Amino acid sequence: MNLVIVKYNAGNVQSVLHGLERLGVSATVSDDHETLRSADKVIFPGVGEASTAMRYLKEKQLDTLLPTLTQPFLGVCLGLQLMCLHTEENNTPCMGVFPVQVRRFPDNEKVPHMGWNKLDQVSGPLFKDLPQEAYLYFVHSYYAELGPCTIASSTYSVPFSGALHKDNFYAVQAHPEKSGADGSKVLENFLAL
Repeated sequence: MNLVIVKYNAGNVQSVLHGLERLGVSATVSDDHETLRSADKVIFPGVGEASTAMRYLKEKQLDTLLPTLTQPFLGVCLGLQLMCLHTEENNTPCMGVFPVQVRRFPDNEKVPHMGWNKLDQVSGPLFKDLPQEAYLYFVHSYYAELGPCTIASSTYSVPFSGALHKDNFYAVQAHPEKSGADGSKVLENFLAL
């Protein structure tokens, strides 16, 4: 399998690579357009700040390429947020794959939301053979609102999209590569698409 991880100067690439290695899968890290177009599957990881990440994506014209890809595509954490319309983090326009806004958690909550939390009402192939309440590991200060593409919800003071799906595009707010058996199963299910 030709699996490519998007290089865009956001964190957790090594973490994703290690998570895949535990499954016996290797991947290439690249921001090359042809490499991404020819991939069997693409993972869009992320830990970082939205405006800086979007600036890099625009410099490399990845902001226009990524939404046109047709193979299975998985956004993780910041990757999910950058696939939405807009984030309140530094008032940043994003790629618009998912028709939802990204908001900051209310000031009365401790941010970032960090630690294990459950996904509710999971549906679709990404969550095959997982319990209806799967526990994954989260680290984020911003969240995607619930919307028509939500395939799992979670709650941290407010309900939010724990996972999104539209066409060939999937995304999870949590870090499956850091989420034990349930997270490994999410990655396995993505690789099986």
